[in-house]
Amino acid sequence: QVRLVESGGGLVQTGGSLRLSCAASGRTFSNYAMGWFRQAPGKEREFVATISVSGRNTGYANSVKGRFTISRDNDKNTVYLQMNSLRPEDTAVYYCSAGNTMMVKVTQSDYWGQGTQVTVSS
Repeated sequence: QVRLVESGGGLVQTGGSLRLSCAASGRTFSNYAMGWFRQAPGKEREFVATISVSGRNTGYANSVKGRFTISRDNDKNTVYLQMNSLRPEDTAVYYCSAGNTMMVKVTQSDYWGQGTQVTVSS
């Protein structure tokens, strides 16, 4: 089992920034690719970003490319999501996930955190 705990969400104005963190415990963090997904009210959970085990490879949804950056620190068992130039449409609950490969689909993730709320006001 891998336990994931997100933090760093909050309320921010349009154009602002937030950094989300996801702390992992349990099985060896550095064995897992990591991802961030989000879910807005009334919508399905959607892919945001993913990072490989080593951290050398990343992937992003088109809607966040150039604004969000995913990174990881395997010594601290933590993955981050730096979010800049935030927009109201970024408002959602953001979830951290872990899997055996880089993921772009919900079904590719084996473990999930409880989520952290991000609200962007206009």
